[in-house]
Amino acid sequence: MNGRAQAPIAVVLLSGGLDSMVCAALAREQGFGVLTLTIDYNQRHRVELEAARRIAEELQAVRHLILPLDLTGFGGSALTAAIDVPKGGVEEGIPVTYVPARNTIFLSLALGCAEAAGARDMFIGVNALDYSGYPDCRPAFVEQFERLANLATKAGVEGDAFRIHAPLLHMTKAQIAREAERLGLDAGISWSCYDPAPGALHCGLCDACRLRSKGFEEAGLSDPTRYASR
Repeated sequence: MNGRAQAPIAVVLLSGGLDSMVCAALAREQGFGVLTLTIDYNQRHRVELEAARRIAEELQAVRHLILPLDLTGFGGSALTAAIDVPKGGVEEGIPVTYVPARNTIFLSLALGCAEAAGARDMFIGVNALDYSGYPDCRPAFVEQFERLANLATKAGVEGDAFRIHAPLLHMTKAQIAREAERLGLDAGISWSCYDPAPGALHCGLCDACRLRSKGFEEAGLSDPTRYASR
């Protein structure tokens, strides 16, 4: 034995997007070994699953788990049902790309994964500034889920508390793009588009594409994304 302490493990929700990529890299920078958890919910933009695989490999995740959970049985979203993805620009209010209770469901799965793995830290790349109006991307949601995690688990009630980290919560998309640059990440391997165009291109018109493009532009950085319309 070399006597070196093993890095603590954190479970990181990794969608394959730029935000979750930066979030995972920040967890690693803080000294965690990252166990990346990707949910295959039969989303319209399934190409993000391959992006998540590439990111987990680049970040040398201790384990990358892809968990199938078909949310098309629920529907109710342009990402899980036959509903058109809006292309007219980012609008006020909660858009049809909102997946009912998605982050609640995903964090619940991350919580179960963390407790089973002996991890007490979970990272999620939610953002409350430049986002599309989703209610489960707000600080109050993160705070309340952490309370729930410590009420609902054996570890929590025995005093071995869970912590929910949302390091991008108060960042703009430009700041997130700059963090990717600072961390030396290849942002081009991440995927944001909700409605992929033929040839593995970002559509360039959905909310996710517009916010991504805006972030790189406002950061003064070259956007490595390949768009069909831009």
